[in-house]
Amino acid sequence: MAEETQSKWEGKATTELKFVKPDQIWPFLEDFCSIHNWMPTVDTCYQVEGVKCQPGLIRYCASTVPSSENPDQTASVVNWANEKLITIDPINHCFSYEVLENNIGINSYISTIKLLPIDGGGGCLMEWSFACDPIQGWRLEDLASYIDSALQFMGKKMEDAVHHTA
Repeated sequence: MAEETQSKWEGKATTELKFVKPDQIWPFLEDFCSIHNWMPTVDTCYQVEGVKCQPGLIRYCASTVPSSENPDQTASVVNWANEKLITIDPINHCFSYEVLENNIGINSYISTIKLLPIDGGGGCLMEWSFACDPIQGWRLEDLASYIDSALQFMGKKMEDAVHHTA
């Protein structure tokens, strides 16, 4: 679900993980610099500064994509962003981060990812909410769709990882 306003874009995506509990998924999310292991479009992610699992940690994330300026798609460009961990709560299984410097045109982006137990004790919901300034050349629906598909992919991959290590 996404809501478009003149000053800010806001949205939220959720995915249900039917066979794992928040405690089983949290270690994957708590490692803020491992997003490249879970998100389909991120090629690399590493710590730039700060202390692991502590607010203030900054990570560098990058994706290699085909160049839109080259019609035969043999050239590529690297989209990158530095992202800062704002809060992290291992008890409630959530964290928030903001996008800092980047070459993608993202401004004032803040996101929260949280795990919520499903009543009855089986499974959990993973929720990704965001707020940012409008991104030139994008529609809110494009960003919301990207986040939703990335979250679905991440959730499935994390759930599969739990089952393969169990």
